[in-house]
Amino acid sequence: MSESQTTNDPTFREGKVLGVRSSVVDVHFPRGLPSLYSILKAGQDGRILIEVISHLNSKTIRGIALTPTQGLARNSVVVDTGMPLQVPVGRELLGRVFNVFGQTIDRKGPVAGEEWRSIHRPPVPLYRQSATSELFETGIKAIDVLVPLERGGKAGLFGGAGVGKTVLIGEMIHNMVGKHEGVSIFCGIGERSREGEELYREMKEAGVLENTVMIFGQMNEPPGARFRVGHAALTMAEYFRDDARQDVLLLIDNIFRFIQAGAEVSGFMGRLPSRLGYQPTLGTELAELEERISNTATGAITSVQAVYVPADDFTDPAAVHTFGHLSASIVLSRKRASEGLYPAIDTLKSGSKMLVPHVVGEKHYKIAREVRKTLADYEDLKDIIAMLGIEELSREDRMTVYRARRLERFLTQPFFVTEHFTGYEGKFVGLEAALEGCERILDDEFTDYPEGSLYMIGEINEVRER
Repeated sequence: MSESQTTNDPTFREGKVLGVRSSVVDVHFPRGLPSLYSILKAGQDGRILIEVISHLNSKTIRGIALTPTQGLARNSVVVDTGMPLQVPVGRELLGRVFNVFGQTIDRKGPVAGEEWRSIHRPPVPLYRQSATSELFETGIKAIDVLVPLERGGKAGLFGGAGVGKTVLIGEMIHNMVGKHEGVSIFCGIGERSREGEELYREMKEAGVLENTVMIFGQMNEPPGARFRVGHAALTMAEYFRDDARQDVLLLIDNIFRFIQAGAEVSGFMGRLPSRLGYQPTLGTELAELEERISNTATGAITSVQAVYVPADDFTDPAAVHTFGHLSASIVLSRKRASEGLYPAIDTLKSGSKMLVPHVVGEKHYKIAREVRKTLADYEDLKDIIAMLGIEELSREDRMTVYRARRLERFLTQPFFVTEHFTGYEGKFVGLEAALEGCERILDDEFTDYPEGSLYMIGEINEVRER
């Protein structure tokens, strides 16, 4: 049979279901196998979509369903589309909300006139990646001073449930539009639908939705859909970087849910799990996603990824593998959150590869190192204070405690996205202003001011206004 005959003959691309186990579907194709990652359609009106994951033999494939499999049975007819999963790209996407299939879910109708691209794309080759290291200013004091982000780099937001990861991500989206005039893409992997709807309304109220694309693989969707939504978001981001030549802030909430979806898919496929029940291909799957985030001559995709840490255990394989890809790690502390110190960033556990003199400059490096040393010394003195009281410390140690407590409060900040329930007006603080504030506190300029006067302010001069 010739190539033209096989292409025109619709029955050539038809197969029959051999078995369905949860989201895993085995299909027999008597006249030729579909290629890997090809999308198969089944069910009424082709509503059930299956992605080919592996070839079991010369006539059988094993696929993972990206939609619920209700109604699929043995001997059901399956048709190979001959194409991988595709999503739309283009400026028309701004201000809209999508699912993993590129369909709009904001009740505003379909997007007109856009181009569609495969979600499976190779990373940018090394010779096209930019070799220079630049700072990405967020306007959040604690991050810009102590954990500076890299333009085109990957930063992780580590923390358990309820310590403020999503709030911090929302603030970064707000500041990206205001400061960098770039595009933000929010990718919700395994999000609660309530959280996604709240974020959509907050972005709309803050006036930043028109420069943001949102894509969700919700918590109630099959693992196959949650597993592919990150790739779909990256395809959209790559358009703005490579074609529109803009900087992109890619926010992923939550990268742990991507790993979790991969573990579910792997379990369904019958692969033996590795340590703690994770999939044996964990490292490879994460790398395929992360390596597409990079900095080129035309633009940069800067990524901030919320990472749920199971039981706050940083030795968990999901956390360990994610750490390996990051240029900055922002660790959120439940203890600081309970003390009302927001953003609840643990400055001693957080770190950035950018915080070196030849990248940030000698002045920034010295101030950051001195701030970190002061806070570390205070941490060491806390046990003595708890047992004996602050009066038993030497005068020098008491001054260290006073400085550290003022620094802790100065590094809190009112956010634009939380104005409506905190009552504090949101503040964007430039890097120079943040460094000046820390330097003046270290020089004991504010010892006569109560600690509370430095709490939830923007720039240091606001202390006197209070």
